[in-house]
Amino acid sequence: MAVRKITIGDHTVSDDTDAYVIAEIGHNHEGDLNKAKELVMRAAEAGASAAKLQKRDNKSLFTASMYNEPYTGRNSYGPTYGEHREALEFGRYEYTELAKVADAAGIDFISTAFDFASVDFLDDLDVPAIKMASADLTNTPLLTYAAKTDRPLIISTGGAHMDDVRRAVDTILPINSELAVLQCTAVYPAGPSDLHLSVIETFRREFPEVVVGFSGHDNGPELSMVAYTLGARVVEKHFTLDRGRPGSDHHFSLEPAELGRLVTGLREARKALGRPEKRQMPSEAGALRKMGKKLVAARDLPAGHVLSERDIAIKSPGDGLRPYLIGDLVGRALTEPLGADADFTFDVVA
Repeated sequence: MAVRKITIGDHTVSDDTDAYVIAEIGHNHEGDLNKAKELVMRAAEAGASAAKLQKRDNKSLFTASMYNEPYTGRNSYGPTYGEHREALEFGRYEYTELAKVADAAGIDFISTAFDFASVDFLDDLDVPAIKMASADLTNTPLLTYAAKTDRPLIISTGGAHMDDVRRAVDTILPINSELAVLQCTAVYPAGPSDLHLSVIETFRREFPEVVVGFSGHDNGPELSMVAYTLGARVVEKHFTLDRGRPGSDHHFSLEPAELGRLVTGLREARKALGRPEKRQMPSEAGALRKMGKKLVAARDLPAGHVLSERDIAIKSPGDGLRPYLIGDLVGRALTEPLGADADFTFDVVA
């Protein structure tokens, strides 16, 4: 039987573990290294497993026309799209500094690679995992290149058909078995009806050897807990210090207190799932005694009396014979007298 497991840094993620929670900083640092450091530290304080950035080699990633096209408005950090992206892009110095901060805070530091040069950059930086964006799910050359780093890969599936997901998994798995596939919808923000969390179960059936997760662009932490109950063990949510800041991602990102609630809620979801077998719990004993029922004498009954249903009452507390045993008493004779409300036992009937 296939083992569904991925190891990222010191975290082993499988069906019987807590969720691996990724705080997706993206470009919510606004090009400010100090703000990025604070985001990493606040993500660690909230209990996230990893803080994540996005790495692009902008000159090779975009066509010249896209790089130079005008880009203005509230969310712009430059007059053209290329200058906007360059203003938000961190290089080796910033990544090295953030990796040190993450290590000191006890949190993994990972990133999305949007191109071949960025895969090389992250591989050389020795990140514990590489994320592949939804837009690259059909980019099998890039998926192959990233898989060959032998680093765990996490892939999102926004905007995809199932055949696209199959193709991506079939591309990666023969090269690299350390893979997580995340259900995702490329809507920002996504409403509940956009999420289609049932796809998590589809992925789990289709890919029994792959860890399944959820990359959520929805507002708030609550529906990620639903995703966990369906089998998502990697949960990614965008993260910001202030949802009101200018930028395309801030408005649907979690703030630190919400990220903390997400981590706590996911841990509680694991506890709440418990074990699949239905059994009586020792902690239920008090309630069962108080509210449960037992079989007692309906009135004073003499020795030798042959019992009928009219002789047997069903009353609380539930510390005696259960009512389903009434048929085992009817038609049997008492070996001793019983007073009203006295417990029936099999020792007093013949």
